[in-house]
Amino acid sequence: MGAQPTVSDVAGVAGVSRQTVSNVLNSPEVVRPETRERVEAAILSLGYRPHASARRLRTQKSSTIGIRLDPLTRDGISGSVLDRFLHALTEQADALGLRVLLFTARDPEDEIEQFRRLSDAADVDAFVLTSTFHGDPRTEWLIAHGQSFVTFGRPWGIDDMTDPEHLWVDVDGRSGLRAATEHLLDAGHRRIGFLGWPAGSGTGDDRRAGWLEAMRAAAAVADEDLGGLEEAAEDGVTPGADAMRRLDARLGGEVDAVVCVSDSLALGALTATGGRIPVIGYDDTPVASSLGISSVAQPLDEVAAGVLELLTGEHGGRVRPGSDVADARHRLVVPRLVVRDGATLIPPR
Repeated sequence: MGAQPTVSDVAGVAGVSRQTVSNVLNSPEVVRPETRERVEAAILSLGYRPHASARRLRTQKSSTIGIRLDPLTRDGISGSVLDRFLHALTEQADALGLRVLLFTARDPEDEIEQFRRLSDAADVDAFVLTSTFHGDPRTEWLIAHGQSFVTFGRPWGIDDMTDPEHLWVDVDGRSGLRAATEHLLDAGHRRIGFLGWPAGSGTGDDRRAGWLEAMRAAAAVADEDLGGLEEAAEDGVTPGADAMRRLDARLGGEVDAVVCVSDSLALGALTATGGRIPVIGYDDTPVASSLGISSVAQPLDEVAAGVLELLTGEHGGRVRPGSDVADARHRLVVPRLVVRDGATLIPPR
């Protein structure tokens, strides 16, 4: 038996975009009659059958949401954020009479295969995606195949604030790191370093922008010297400690404080300095709380609520071009800074 025809096959035969095919299937009233007839003829000629699972959510018959269970991280710190989000999502979904189905995947391509398997079997009615990144192929596949979905994280790399093709909820990392940096500036610190991830990470770049904005607004150091105050590292405690040592060595130890893109890097910075300078992390993980590290807290209950609103509300997990739905397509949640004292428990190596 040959492969089942896809939305892309129908679009090719009809000479239209995949979004137009999706509109014909889900919101035919927004498509011109002659275009709709051409698409419908292509559907008949190919024998294309739209997935029932993508429709149930829109018709208030859904009961199951699929989400990937992320692999364990080596340091066991950063992964706790998605674990807490998953807990909040499951708890709130249950209150709405919905179930959450967990699945695993090795990489984005494997996750797409899981989408295909679960949607073909009608096991789920919608998907929630996490850990979005530049050029994410998962969202393209879901849009092309008419699936309902919401992402926790913006579709980085495109006009993500007004993207018309999918729905997302995110935490405003820029405002979080800006608040952390402003707190240190208000305390009298000027040479505030930044430990971030390598360039190209949408989330990391967004958080870095908050540090830059605060430093430039305060004119704490000359603009041309800001680059010397930052260091990049892969996420983890050991890379964070190594990055902090590089930063210290380059600046001769003249760093007043440091803000970090994650609690893992913050713990590394604390390890390298022994609490000699203030360190602020991001994510407010249990590790940060137990060690007294200041951190930016993501309001994950609000994120989960926003995801479910977009899945079960007027949008039903899908954007319909030309519709009169007034509800915003996105939710940008503001984090909060948690200030703690006493993170001096780890001696420098």
